[in-house]
Amino acid sequence: MEEDAERKIGWLLKSIFVGTAVYFGYQFFPYMGDNLVQQSISLLCVKDPLFKRMGASRISRFATDDERRTKIIEMGGIERLVTMLEGATDDRTRKAALKALDALSHTDAAVKALHEAGAVAIIKSTPNSSDGEVTKYKSNLFKRFQDLKYETPLTDME
Repeated sequence: MEEDAERKIGWLLKSIFVGTAVYFGYQFFPYMGDNLVQQSISLLCVKDPLFKRMGASRISRFATDDERRTKIIEMGGIERLVTMLEGATDDRTRKAALKALDALSHTDAAVKALHEAGAVAIIKSTPNSSDGEVTKYKSNLFKRFQDLKYETPLTDME
């Protein structure tokens, strides 16, 4: 009878441990799917450029297929990235925003959303930096606009 009680207490303690681990895992590791994308998009609205760069970096890493890109677009990622790019004061922040926009631009819907958000003028007005990647991302974006027959100031870039 004592062995039976000890076994039941053992199972109870194991259940409490597993329940606690699941609870804390759910609270501290919500970085799955939509939740992480939404957090990344929210980082773009913070005033600190470091957090904006982190959000843009995450978005550029998430934008690996059309389904994820569409999800980012639906959550308002394009508009926030364009706003981030417009307000960027340093080259690293502009580079992160352009990299994320370039990663998203592989979907036609993203290019359309970029055009509707007025990104062409903002991208054009973004100063080139000594880092060649900014120019590369700008060229890629303008090429995508041109491929999809959107009005672009590509001649100014060349």
